Amino acid sequence: MARAVPDRDAACAIAQAAAVVGDWWSLLLVRETARGRHRFDELQRELDISRKVLTERLNHLVDSGVLDKVPYQEGPVRFEYRLSDAGRALLPVLVSMQDWADRWLLGDGSLTASADERSAEAHRVHDLPGTRLPRLTLPAHTGGALDPVDAGAGATVLFCFPATARPAPLPDDWTDIPGAAGCTLENRLFREAYERFTAAGVAVHGISTQRPDEQRAFAVAEEIPFPLLSDMDNGLSAALRLPTFRAGQALRLKRTILVVDRERTVRHVQFPVTDIPTAVETAFHEGASVAEG
Repeated sequence: MARAVPDRDAACAIAQAAAVVGDWWSLLLVRETARGRHRFDELQRELDISRKVLTERLNHLVDSGVLDKVPYQEGPVRFEYRLSDAGRALLPVLVSMQDWADRWLLGDGSLTASADERSAEAHRVHDLPGTRLPRLTLPAHTGGALDPVDAGAGATVLFCFPATARPAPLPDDWTDIPGAAGCTLENRLFREAYERFTAAGVAVHGISTQRPDEQRAFAVAEEIPFPLLSDMDNGLSAALRLPTFRAGQALRLKRTILVVDRERTVRHVQFPVTDIPTAVETAFHEGASVAEG
């Protein structure tokens, strides 16, 4: 359970944060609510936690302002637990922890924008088919915010990429990071195939952790016809536990392609993406197959 912060650490923000989310169950509850699990029974089932401990941790996170307790049913009244603004602000911390563990605990410590097919992060991505993407919106380069899943399309292709060089220069060692280069090529290939995707009833969304203004400058220069969405706050990364790497003091998405159906269910994944032209063609065929129903 939560520990009281001793007087000697009263001014230490790390100690204060640890008192709120430093507990194993508390962190996992933040993880699961980010993934779209909001009700007591589904949280208990997913975490295999006792009702007593779950009740204690949920109350603690509500009292600490990390979760909001929201009624969803009357007679009897039942509640959902949803991330508050403060809770959503924890998502970059959660993704950073995942990135650190993927590299230093589950990996060999090397910096890479790709992955071995047998790695833990590849295993997570390959387990995504059948997962339902929770409701969320991301800032778009066109202005405002968009749902990553296009409700008007038979399928949506989400291609996640690390970063484009325009407008801001990339870190000096960018080309030395395996799998990092190729983002402009990938966007251009999706641009060239965009009419084919549209004709097949498939929407295309590009996603990176770059800011919307950076994405906008690139989209204008490259005449990108589809939305580029910014996961700069790591909402999508946390929802799907997407693989990331840190370069230039920023978390970047590893190149990953997802095909999602109308019901927001992931139907197909590609990770790692090592042959970009082939991956774009595969995304087209898989997306068209899902759109056909």
